Amino acid sequence: MEFLDRLLTCADCGGEFIFTAGEQLFFFDKQFKNDPKRCKPCKSKRSGAALKTGTGPAAAGLSRTETRTECSACGIETTVPFKPTQGRPVLCRQCFQSKRAPTTGALVTAAATAGMVAGVGAEHNAASAELLATAQTTQA
Repeated sequence: MEFLDRLLTCADCGGEFIFTAGEQLFFFDKQFKNDPKRCKPCKSKRSGAALKTGTGPAAAGLSRTETRTECSACGIETTVPFKPTQGRPVLCRQCFQSKRAPTTGALVTAAATAGMVAGVGAEHNAASAELLATAQTTQA
């Protein structure tokens, strides 16, 4: 299929713009059914207005804003990729990662829970002991 440049009218400003053969090929490849309705300046104005309505910077391809704040755990100054809300703790990267790491306490609790669910049989106690030993060796 051969594409030729076409002259279209913008739905917003009423001006004419060229729908190039390359753009037509792109539309064909993407299986778009309709021709574009707006010229490039009107399209960019419209997408700029969409940013203000709350579609977010990620949808527009913009970089995240960094906010300088103080870590709630250790007190050092850090930057975070969001705007902190009042009353919620903000952690630096190190404190956040250490808080997310599995603790021995969680593994011990899991082993105890497994023991209670499984029953009091000797084979189940051995499995619980094995889980507990694994938890202690991963902590060390």
